[in-house]
Amino acid sequence: MVDREWSLAELAVAYAYPRPAPGGGQPWLRANMVSTLDGAAQHDGRSQPISCAADMRIFGTLRALADVVIVGAETVRQEGYRPARARAEFAEARRAAGQGPAPAIAVVSASLELDYTLPLFTSPAVPTLILTGAAAAPDRIAAAEKSGGTQVVIAGDGVGVDPVRAVQALAELGHTRLLTEGGPRLLGQLVAAGVLDELCLTISPMLTAGDAQRIAGGPSVAVPERFELASLLEEEGFLFGRYRRR
Repeated sequence: MVDREWSLAELAVAYAYPRPAPGGGQPWLRANMVSTLDGAAQHDGRSQPISCAADMRIFGTLRALADVVIVGAETVRQEGYRPARARAEFAEARRAAGQGPAPAIAVVSASLELDYTLPLFTSPAVPTLILTGAAAAPDRIAAAEKSGGTQVVIAGDGVGVDPVRAVQALAELGHTRLLTEGGPRLLGQLVAAGVLDELCLTISPMLTAGDAQRIAGGPSVAVPERFELASLLEEEGFLFGRYRRR
């Protein structure tokens, strides 16, 4: 480990997605989360207070490498999500990879109770995707579709979203480099469904105590799944680990 500032170019290499298999089309889902030393994923309901400048550079790099960013509706509300922006530093790499100027944001929501006047839904660079179930309220679906900057994607037979169906639906839209930023409830569902391929985890050198959520919530899996360490960077006491499914 070397304590120095990692450049965007170095981070893009360190966090590159796996090379596609022959024939392509196989999705790869990674998560990006931050946790304190005592396991808190948030402070006062938000992740920003336990983050740092290096963490935000990695956050931006992971977005710049992705086709789509998957996020839970509650995280959209709490973190004040905005559309992903095109970044000049990654423009050529995205063109070479056949990607658009910025990743789409895919919001997972069963209730579809979202504020469709926000820029995320009215003026994204690429349409915001809303993943929901086939039994979602028709008037809510209609409201989402009327916002002008969204596309509703059905990814489940009931009210909620089936994680396996969600990954498949995104891949069918051409989004195979998948990134989720949580929150904890969504990440727990992805873990339980067995669709998470990689975890990019920032360990923040902070202690918060309290009763903040862990990075993943919900029911536990029957047998813990083992991931292996793929890389580890350090900057100003923060550790940036990348773990892959074994």
